[in-house]
Parts: sequence; structure tokens; C-alpha cells
Amino acid sequence: MKNPLQSSSALPTFSAIKPEHIVPALTEQLAQNRSHLDQILAQTDTPSWYTLIEPLSMKDNQLSNLWSPVSHLNSVASEPEFRKQYEACLPLLTEYAAEVGQNQALFKAYQQLAEHDDLSQTQQKIIADALLDFRLAGVALGEQEQKRYRELKKRLSQLSSDFSNHVLDATTAWSKLIADKQALAGVPESTLEDLANKAQATQQTGYLLDLQFPTYLAILTYAEDRALRETMYHAYSQRASDLGDNPEWDNAPLIAEILALRHELANLLGFESYAHYSTATKMAEDPQQVVQFLEQLAEPSLKAAQEEFATLQQFAAERDNLTQLKPWDISYYSELLRQRDYEIAQEALRPYFPMPQVQSTLFDITQQLFNVTITEKHGVDTWHEDVQYFEIYDQGGSLKASFYLDPYARQGKRGGAWMDSCRDRFVMTDARQTPTAYLTCNFAGPIGSRPALLTHDEVLTLFHEFGHGLHHMLTQIDELSVSGINGVEWDAVELPSQLLENYAYFMPSLQQMARHYETGEILADDVIERLIDARKFQAGMLMVRQLEFALFDFLIHLRYEPDAQDQWQDILADVRSQVSVIQVPETNRFANSFSHIFAGGYAAGYYSYKWAEVLSADVWDYFTEHGPLSVNTGEHYLNNILGRGGSRSAMELFVAFRGREPEVEPLLKQQGIAA
Repeated sequence: MKNPLQSSSALPTFSAIKPEHIVPALTEQLAQNRSHLDQILAQTDTPSWYTLIEPLSMKDNQLSNLWSPVSHLNSVASEPEFRKQYEACLPLLTEYAAEVGQNQALFKAYQQLAEHDDLSQTQQKIIADALLDFRLAGVALGEQEQKRYRELKKRLSQLSSDFSNHVLDATTAWSKLIADKQALAGVPESTLEDLANKAQATQQTGYLLDLQFPTYLAILTYAEDRALRETMYHAYSQRASDLGDNPEWDNAPLIAEILALRHELANLLGFESYAHYSTATKMAEDPQQVVQFLEQLAEPSLKAAQEEFATLQQFAAERDNLTQLKPWDISYYSELLRQRDYEIAQEALRPYFPMPQVQSTLFDITQQLFNVTITEKHGVDTWHEDVQYFEIYDQGGSLKASFYLDPYARQGKRGGAWMDSCRDRFVMTDARQTPTAYLTCNFAGPIGSRPALLTHDEVLTLFHEFGHGLHHMLTQIDELSVSGINGVEWDAVELPSQLLENYAYFMPSLQQMARHYETGEILADDVIERLIDARKFQAGMLMVRQLEFALFDFLIHLRYEPDAQDQWQDILADVRSQVSVIQVPETNRFANSFSHIFAGGYAAGYYSYKWAEVLSADVWDYFTEHGPLSVNTGEHYLNNILGRGGSRSAMELFVAFRGREPEVEPLLKQQGIAA
């Protein structure tokens, strides 16, 4: 039987992919790619776009199409043997990428091609990006330095995988059975049903708590039992640490090694620090600009956060005579305060946000803005029964894109929410490919005949990830390396996702989607208005929390000193003293599960969330001025930002859309923070 990973089918056959298929398929594909590259370079004395770039892109695409379902399954349906085979491939992929990046003949061919005067603007951008990538891959290094580069990349790849596995294993391993329902006083019925089902699934009686985020958040927000909240807080904040039940999953040694190797890698390539290396491919011009940007946001935000925290402390003291708020009290009293000030309770709103209705409204917004049609297609092979598959058609009825939606939390699935590419768009001389996305969330699922009911925060998450998906799927760019999110500077890639969140606070959208799942009753306008106003609730505290993460990430990479043991812990403490209003206990091990920067793509780049939030707030200002549901507004956005991928620099695209460079004021105004 043919290996399903070597199939040329338009979509992966997930149900047929087994662990034993992974290594043989990848090994053969890499051998084909190497041979193909050698043939092209041997036959190409005067390289052109069609003799060099297109044939190489085709092979890159074959490799991507093979690896994409493997990587995805490892995240959403993890099991030991599959993970073992997946990890066996990481060194192979790292070695191959380093080989290509350090190939002198290929580098010279790109240099020759860069001198052609018949290249389009997009083609010139691709060549310029590739030449920078060659430099960052060590093409100019000597033989021994190149060897060390490859060793560093291979080890870092393994460390990132180990970090992620430790977080997943620690999250999955912890549980706490509650026999008495009274111990869960305050916890919503919907959560109690979910916890009872989890207990039943493990042949236990009662309510089974775990560290999946929906469970953790529900306990921290609603449980009246302060001791239970504290237990959950410590369990969650100590995942993959020395304080956990499994010391072999402690990520602290991995953090130390990751930082050391990243610093060595940056120095090897001629950069002062990994932060300098990181900003070489971003909108930000240099590390100093990033630090200044974060400090610019911190000054007004910290003042607002301090006032908000003082209000929260006063509220807790007056209500329950609690004189000192602990971290496990923040969500609980914040929710009570929100209810008092806005008469809005996240849990009370849940029945008004059934997943099918929210999903339908999200699709309607997309269809209206961009003149497309979204249709569910049944009978498509997926990896779990919860997964849906959709296709997007343009006005003429032609297939434009497709996506898988996997919305619910389960065992063996990585936490969080994300969008990733299954297939990238390209149009070449003899071939074309339609983009396909994975959209993944971790909401509490349906129970019996009752649909999944979302909090408004979860509605935001769904809109956010779908914004990433639209960036990938509605691309108008034919060239593979800059279509969709490819080639987009990392600190601009969050713009479309954060922009779409605004529709979750848009009155017409809320009037359409906020309908009771049983009665169909529309949420009253005055309640919707209070929900919109509540967007500014504790905006300063939320802002400084993100600034804490961003500054920690950036400074541990900018200020790294090889001889300073555990320096990253000192930097975290220093950052918290500057921007945090919540004093965390010494037992908090937040960094040990900070997968974004130690196992994801956000190293020295977590600031991108705030950077792109400035861009998105400024773009939304344009939307509100010209009509948030206007086809003309959608077309202007599609043609200048969303559909342009990485074909031009993010700043060029922004200026083309807005007529000027971005400003900070729209974000501060949106958040209700005085400049």
C-alpha cells in the first residue's frame, strides 16, 4: 500500500496516516529534494525565475504538504509512538534547511537573479528576502562555523519540541477529583456538567478537575472556595517545573540551554544578541525601537492599571473583608466587579453565544466584506469527529480556499488556539494550489444535545484565529513564498487577527449572534451596549500583563550574558517590579510553560502582539469611518493588506491602506487609556 504521506491528493488523508509512515516518507522526500536541487544547479548557468525559483518552489511545496499533517496531528492527536516518530524527523528537517541555506552555488544563483531587470516588484521582494535568509543561515561562514550553526539549529529544534512535550505532559497528568458538589459552589452548571462527564469517562464518580484551560479559567473565575482556587493556580503556574510531580519534565534547564544556544547562534552570525538577530526580519528597525515602543505603552497603561487594581482591592475588602488580593483572587473578584459595574456576567452570557450561531455570524461578516461564500462540505477525511471542513467560493463560484475547524478541548490535544497552514496558495506555469488552513481552539464542547456555549472571551478567540485564517486563505498572491502569511514580518502578522476581534464588539454583529440557544431570544440592546463598554474594563491591567510578557521575552534575549546563571529569572523579577500590579508568589513558574517563546515562533518577538494591535486599532479606525460592513471597505483592506501577503513590506502595505504610518493613539483610545 502506498504511503499516504506521499499521496498527491489535494488534502491529507488523516485517518490513513500512521506513525510508521512518517520517517520513510520524509527521508525519501528529502532525498528527492536534494537530488532535484543538484540537477537544477548543474543545468542552470544563467538562472531565471522559471528555471530556478519555480521548480525549487514545487519541491518545497511537496515537502511542506508532507510535513504539515504530521506536525498538525502531533499537536491535536498526540500519542507516544506518533510523537516518537515526529521527533525523529526534527533533526532531519533542521539539517536539510541548514544545507539549503548554506549552499554556496544556490546563493550565487540568487545573487545572479537579483541583478535581472525583468523581475516584478513581488519577485524582487522574494529574492531580497531569500538573500537575507541565506545570510541568517550562515552562508558566509567558514566550514567549521557552518558545522556549528547546523549543530545549534538541530539542538534548538529538539529543545523546543521537548519543552512543548513537557508542558503537554504536565498539563495532562494533573487531575483532582471532587466528590462533593458543594465544594464547587459558584462554578457554573455548564462547567459542572463537563467535569462530571470527565469523571464518568474515567470510571469515577464526582467532578474531575484538570488543567485544560476552560476548566482552569472556570475555577479561578467562579469557585467560591478560595483554597480550591489557590490549588488550581499553583498547579497551573507550576506546570513543567521543579515544583511539579514529575521533575523529569522541569523546563528550567531547557530554558537556560535554549537562551545560551540562541545567543551563540546570533553571535555566530555577527549579531550582538538574539534580539538583534530577531529584528533583522521584522518591521521594527532595531531592538531599541522595540524597547521604546513597549515603554511608550507602559507609561500610561501602568497608571491606569494601578488605579484599576486599587479599585479591585477596595471592592474585595468591602465585599468580603479581604485586605490582600492574591493572584488566585484576581479573576474571581474581577468577574464580580464586572457584574457590579456593568451588570454583565460572562457565564450568564454563555447561553447567548452558542457555537453554531457565533460561527454563522462570523461567516456572514466574512461573506459580506469580501464577496465570498462559505459552505460546509461533509465526507472529508479528518482526525476527529468534532472537526468540520469548509470551502470558500468567490463571486463567480470558483473555489478560493478551504479550512478545517477543530474547536473543542480534549486529551492529547495541545492547549491554546492557533491557525496553521495545511496548503499554501500558488499559481505557476504548469500548476496551481488552493490554500487550506487549520483553525484550532480549545473550548468546552457540546454536552448531549446542547451545543457548545461560549463566553464572550471565547468568541474573541474564535474571531482572532479566523482573522489569521483569512490572511492565509484570501491571499491574492501567486508566488508561494509570499502568499498568505508567508513572508509577512512577524510583528505584523497579528494585524488581521486582531482586526477581526473588533466585530465581536460591533453592535450589528452582536445583535445577530447573541441569541439564546433554547429560545432564540436576542440579547437586549442595553446589555449589548454594556458588553461593548466593558471592553475597557481593566484594560490597563490587561495591557501591563501583556507588556510584562513582551518585555520579559525581549530583554532575556537582548541582555543575555553567558556567565550570568539564571539571569532570565532576575530579568523576570525586574520586569514585574516595573510593570506588574499583581504580586506573584515565589513558587510561580510562569516561564516554564511559556511555549510561545520557547517552543513557538515568538522568541524575541512576543512584542508583536502589541505592535500589531497598534496597527489593527488604526486600521479599525478606518473601518469605522468608512463602514465596517461596507464592501468598499473590505475591498480596500483586501487589496492593500489582507490579500497582499508578504509581497511588499508591512509598512508599505499599511501606508498604502491608511495613507500614513501607524499611530499609537487609536489603541489607547480603544482601550480607554489616556495617552
